[in-house]
Amino acid sequence: MIGMAAVTGMLVASAAACGAGGDTPANGLVLYNGQHEQTTQALVSAFEKQTGISVTVRNGDEDQLAEQIMQEGSRSPADVFYTENSPALMKLAGQHLLALVSKSTLAAVPSGDSSPAGNWAGVSARVSALVYNTSALKPSQLPSSVMDLASPEWAGKLGIAPGETDFQPIITSIAGTYGSAAALAWLKAVKSNAGSHVYPDNETLTSEVNSGQVEIGLINHYYWYRLRSQLGAGAMHSALAYFAPQDPGYVLNVSGAGILASSKHPAAAQKFLAFLVSAAGQKIIAQTDSFEYPIRPGIAANPQLPPLSSLHPDPADTIAKLGNGALALQLLQQAQLG
Repeated sequence: MIGMAAVTGMLVASAAACGAGGDTPANGLVLYNGQHEQTTQALVSAFEKQTGISVTVRNGDEDQLAEQIMQEGSRSPADVFYTENSPALMKLAGQHLLALVSKSTLAAVPSGDSSPAGNWAGVSARVSALVYNTSALKPSQLPSSVMDLASPEWAGKLGIAPGETDFQPIITSIAGTYGSAAALAWLKAVKSNAGSHVYPDNETLTSEVNSGQVEIGLINHYYWYRLRSQLGAGAMHSALAYFAPQDPGYVLNVSGAGILASSKHPAAAQKFLAFLVSAAGQKIIAQTDSFEYPIRPGIAANPQLPPLSSLHPDPADTIAKLGNGALALQLLQQAQLG
């Protein structure tokens, strides 16, 4: 893991790269951002234009940012924490570092997509999927369960990105269904099958599958759609597939945002969260190249995506069950993947 001093340096550098400049304006917000930068920048720009409130964005890995906030405690300069997945927020909630979110903000999205305690709000959703090379594999050859990826059949064919926080909810889901011992055995078998095809992130994994360097990988759906948007449909040699309905590998992940209890600008921070779940904010998620699912009722997803209602993730994977990610991290370390 990167040391906290190094993380701080990355955050400062990232803020400068986003044009934040030096000191944060007295009436502005500091956003610790673990979401994808392009998604966040579109939302921040629209929020600043609508409200006149400036936002200094500090980008980083969501797990590292959560650790940073816990180290900073009440001295943290952050007002808002925005993540790709729920466990990082649940970790901070467990440390009593998040404030309650306005009831009107929470009411704008389904209650099951936000904190059970009301201290962070769900913003968007993504679902785990298989990406496979269409020259190497036919749909009929694909595994129907995430557990099948541990089979020797996939030795040398499977790619993984275990350092991605997106990977953790799948481990937690497997452990919740089959137990921690089974989840650890699965991780060890998957590591063996992947061999040298262990990648630093899902973007690399998706690209390697598309170029034929590896046959199949486990990602969140939007990475494939973003690659297609970048390369064009004619350059795609891969496709997405989903596991059998309600399989533990078929996980719906929620991206969310919370307000730090130590925020110096709580009113402005509440306005920012309200904007994220507003019709305007949710349409940005739907209409840009985010390719995530808006979760506010009545806002349709990007038409390139299958409707969220047509997907069949494991219903047992509630926010509470996915928890704070601690078990997944422990199992990754035991499997020597973390």
